[in-house]
Amino acid sequence: MKTNALLIFTRNPEIGKVKTRLAETIGDQNALTVYNDLLNHTKNVTEHADCDKFVFYDSHVSKNDLWPESIYQKKLQIEGDLGQRMQTAFDSLFEMGYERCIIVGSDLFDLTKSIIENAFKQLNTYDVAIGPAEDGGYYLLGLKKKNDTVFLNKKWGTDSVYEATIKDLEHFKIAILPTLNDIDTFEDLERSGYNCKNIKINTNAEISSKEV
Repeated sequence: MKTNALLIFTRNPEIGKVKTRLAETIGDQNALTVYNDLLNHTKNVTEHADCDKFVFYDSHVSKNDLWPESIYQKKLQIEGDLGQRMQTAFDSLFEMGYERCIIVGSDLFDLTKSIIENAFKQLNTYDVAIGPAEDGGYYLLGLKKKNDTVFLNKKWGTDSVYEATIKDLEHFKIAILPTLNDIDTFEDLERSGYNCKNIKINTNAEISSKEV
């Protein structure tokens, strides 16, 4: 019987296409380095989690990358806004027979294996598990059945997403997880404890070639 599935949403790590808000301050090369570090952290905290694991790429499925195919099943996100992409990913795994599905991004140095496992545990009792992010979004969403409402009519990437989602879930039993800091800006990166001392701040909006 299929029970727990973890969905990891990720961008293909290509220079100029990841962490663009962060790159405005530290340059594209540094932003790519930080993103690769985030991907490695996400892999390290998920690879031993007790669940089936799926990586959803944004542009193409990569072979022989940091996500070993012996551990992670690889899929491609559909076209559309973030809500449409998440909804379709959830639906596909529920259709495969999974009973509890949790999605996380790849933007958090604060994410831990215990947070993910606790979220699955909460879904034994609650209808939904959600992890709020400091910027007003969320870093984790866990469902036990299809719920299209939570993916509709959201201003993705803004500080209204978490509150709007909670409003949609007012008739459900919700487990709220610890609030974490996801990495979108240089200020987020500094708060994360990441070693920023060798990062060259890009005051003139020029691309820096100095690596982290």
